[in-house]
Amino acid sequence: MEFRISLHSGFAAPANALELLSEQLGASRDGARFATTGTEIRASLTEDGPVSMERDEREDIGRRAVLEIVREVCERAPVLEPDWFAVSTRRS
Repeated sequence: MEFRISLHSGFAAPANALELLSEQLGASRDGARFATTGTEIRASLTEDGPVSMERDEREDIGRRAVLEIVREVCERAPVLEPDWFAVSTRRS
């Protein structure tokens, strides 16, 4: 499942906030892979929810998992605020 991490429009994040987050995330962490592309970070979960769940339920669980990774990284990096970032499902 694919997600995108972008700047949250409701908070005044510094211009380099995504770059700082990308540096802290690295290429992979906690079952997710990350790649920076322009104005977003793409997150790909290596495991998907059970097929018996509706797609929107699986997407919500995945989105929350990525958001939790972002929060944990921000807690460890004093220059980052978790409120600066939004996580959404990436549609092709």
